[in-house]
Amino acid sequence: MAFFRPRVSREAEVRYHADLEISKGFPALLDKAREAEQVLSELRAGDADELELRAAGLVFDKALTEALRAAESGQRATFGVKAYDDRIARRKAKATPEGAAWTKEVDNLRTLREENRMWGIPRVPRPVPAAR
Repeated sequence: MAFFRPRVSREAEVRYHADLEISKGFPALLDKAREAEQVLSELRAGDADELELRAAGLVFDKALTEALRAAESGQRATFGVKAYDDRIARRKAKATPEGAAWTKEVDNLRTLREENRMWGIPRVPRPVPAAR
């Protein structure tokens, strides 16, 4: 007697197709992040005040976050439908050339975002409330 076992869950298929749609916008989001980085570097070179640098740093952070989410979606979609349910399939897919390229891209974007969060967004001093 043979038992039927579905290859992947319905939820995995839905998530896979959603990730495919999200990852289609990755090149445009990456270009948007590059433009925001260019604006930030121009403001740094032009000796802009801290408020302008902070605003540009926050815009760059938002653009990097959007690009990172799209890259993670592309990575998961590249791994395939089975990788949503099976960690072994995920590890095998990560070892393929396409999977390794997406993993490297995601890691680079995460590093760039964390570096921007640590050093690229200046902290604006807040006034100390008067003691009573």
